[in-house]
Amino acid sequence: GVRMLDGTVNDAVEARALGLNPDHIDIYSASWGPEDDGKTVDGPGPLARRAFINGVTSGRRGKGSIFVWASGNGGRHTDSCNCDGYTNSIFTLSISSATQGGFKPWYLEECSSTLATTYSSGTPGHDKSIASVDMDGKLRPDHICTVEHTGTSASAPLAAGMCALALEANPSLTWRDMQYLVVLTSKPGPLEKESGWIVNGVKRKVSHKFGYGLMDGGSLVTLAEQWTTVPSQHICKSQEINEERQIESSYGSALTVSMDVNACIGTLNEVRFLEHVQCKVTLRFFPRGNLRLLLTSPMGTTSTLLFERPRDVVSSNFDDWPFLSVHFWGEKVEGRWTLQIINAGNRHVNQPGILRKWQLIFYGTAVNPIRLRSSQGSPLAQGSEAYAFPSSSPGVFGGSGDIFSQQTFANLPNIFSVAGSEPEGSVATLKGNKPPEMLESTGMEGRMVLHTCDPECDSHGCYGKGPTQCVACKHFRLDNTCVSRCPPRSFPNQGAVCWPCH
Repeated sequence: GVRMLDGTVNDAVEARALGLNPDHIDIYSASWGPEDDGKTVDGPGPLARRAFINGVTSGRRGKGSIFVWASGNGGRHTDSCNCDGYTNSIFTLSISSATQGGFKPWYLEECSSTLATTYSSGTPGHDKSIASVDMDGKLRPDHICTVEHTGTSASAPLAAGMCALALEANPSLTWRDMQYLVVLTSKPGPLEKESGWIVNGVKRKVSHKFGYGLMDGGSLVTLAEQWTTVPSQHICKSQEINEERQIESSYGSALTVSMDVNACIGTLNEVRFLEHVQCKVTLRFFPRGNLRLLLTSPMGTTSTLLFERPRDVVSSNFDDWPFLSVHFWGEKVEGRWTLQIINAGNRHVNQPGILRKWQLIFYGTAVNPIRLRSSQGSPLAQGSEAYAFPSSSPGVFGGSGDIFSQQTFANLPNIFSVAGSEPEGSVATLKGNKPPEMLESTGMEGRMVLHTCDPECDSHGCYGKGPTQCVACKHFRLDNTCVSRCPPRSFPNQGAVCWPCH
């Protein structure tokens, strides 16, 4: 083992822990990181960074180590997990927390790198905490069990356990496969009582508090059983914009800069289907904690890369800091990307700041990454109509760039919305323009819709049978169930979610 948190912690110790027995250890669960004090910007050193890269390239005999990371407990100090270089990493599954009632706990940090959420503690004396055991029962035999494990430190191990079940179901999963599975099967429904959900360009709900929603172990395992390895990762880097721009000192002032990106089309680095996006920024502004950074994609998704941090009043620089967002997963790259830098904090600013340079780095695939196994166990061909996913080629995106236009998607529910226990049930062929009939599967030559959707599902379809498996509700949503009306002592909010009356 590696003596980690009760001894001297430095880059070498972290690297030894992250690289320990990578062909025997499949999943590394980490509930530690830089200070959650609302003013620190820090991440792994050169040795730990090398350990991450070695892990995903060589760990698990080349399939890649799975790094699961707690997103941080700095909510009380208005900290941002995008200032933590461990959670703000493409190599980690950053996991947030929700209370037993599906609300944001007091310690939660909001950021665009959070991938998903599990339950954990909430308000002391009101919400339950997590049951766990100590590592060594010989130390305190009468206290080996606890029901007081708290924070995102408890959420990450729960997520790691679900990832372990997925690996049992499909040991061939790569580190990127696992991230896809978590994105596709996590459920916003149980957490939609909290505000802040957005719908991205491929019609998936995502949140700066909870990522893609509450992890669902059953759905994760079911989809893992049908999963085939995603295509190789491509990395497309934009040009680096070195033109210095002034960031005004007045409250509410905003600097807006844009760049047009071609997705490295025609090169070996071409990316048509996004996974991670990094926005590497170098700027000077004092106090740094006043700043809010937003990135908007060509498909109209706006992701907040940095919220204000009122305690961050000593430092003034971001030096090539790679702000990460997972909110654009599945979107296209090609088009105009816009970065906004806003002086949104309350601290007085004496002089303007400077944006020195910025660059976008896109991670993803050149071809449709989603290929599920057929019922016979063999992978379906990538070009299979039943599993077609829109590319950014002419004639698919159309003039508006809206890949979910009625013409293109009359018969194709969004594969990136698969979240139920029978993902093939949400897939239809592209033949004709009429909506698919709800038929039992008749093989590859027939339609692949496997069941009739519940009457409370709207026209977007469903993942499976029953009112809990709707892509979207026709009327209202109560917890994770579509209903025709909200029950007594509750009311529908603006998002048609039933909330309890006070």
